[in-house]
Amino acid sequence: CFSAGHDLSDIATGEKLPRPNFQAKVIEGLAGLPQPVVTAVHSHCYTGALELALAGDLIVASENARFADTHGKWALQPVWGISQRLPRKVGKSRATEMMLTGRTYTAVEALEMDLVCRVFPDEEFESAVSQYCREMLSNSWHSLRGYKMLITETDAMSLEEGLAYEIYNGVGVGPDMQERIADFGSKKS
Repeated sequence: CFSAGHDLSDIATGEKLPRPNFQAKVIEGLAGLPQPVVTAVHSHCYTGALELALAGDLIVASENARFADTHGKWALQPVWGISQRLPRKVGKSRATEMMLTGRTYTAVEALEMDLVCRVFPDEEFESAVSQYCREMLSNSWHSLRGYKMLITETDAMSLEEGLAYEIYNGVGVGPDMQERIADFGSKKS
């Protein structure tokens, strides 16, 4: 499940908001995890929830998922990273449209703009997400972490800089390589 963001009725009754940097640090912690993070969105994912979802490496959604950045509707400016992460995810033009209009997008629209990488049927959502994650986890933890590190570290680099970074900073052979090759060989026999 996901969220429509902060409960506006709490704000209307005078609830003191936490320091903006507190949530930003939590979101940065999630984004900075060395292993890949899959964000599973079922239902509404608005404003702060969208900022949280964007901290994941991959976003998957149910058919009924809806996405919107509604900061502008409530006289808010983002402080958790959406102005930086959303353009990198969907492109500057689409991100600008999302942020300036506050429009709600369906899961299919989110897939078409590369905000999400998969849309699963509502009734199969949990099992489909589990299978999706199991497929990823069948790969070496060493490779998964290495890919995440390379993708993250080279994101703003030119192709030439990124290639050099991969060649000189890639983590290479993992400690589980021999075991994986042996397992593969025994399955062929």
